[in-house]
Amino acid sequence: MAENNDIVRYMETNNIPGTEIKKPSCKLVGRDGNAYAVMGAVKVALRKAKVPEAVISAYLAEAMSGDYDHLLATSCNYVSVR
Repeated sequence: MAENNDIVRYMETNNIPGTEIKKPSCKLVGRDGNAYAVMGAVKVALRKAKVPEAVISAYLAEAMSGDYDHLLATSCNYVSVR
């Protein structure tokens, strides 16, 4: 249960997903568009920003729960894509 509290607290304070607080930046434009490459790049960006592992796990679970468009939308919710 503590892990879920970490995720909620992080999302509330860092706008993931949804509010105006700055998200970690991740360069996806011009990179390999393979789904695993996208998830890997986002995961690295989240780790560099010292995002809790629980949030990274939540990102990965959500990103893999749908099709490629869902993966991209989820990635945009967790990082600022450039």
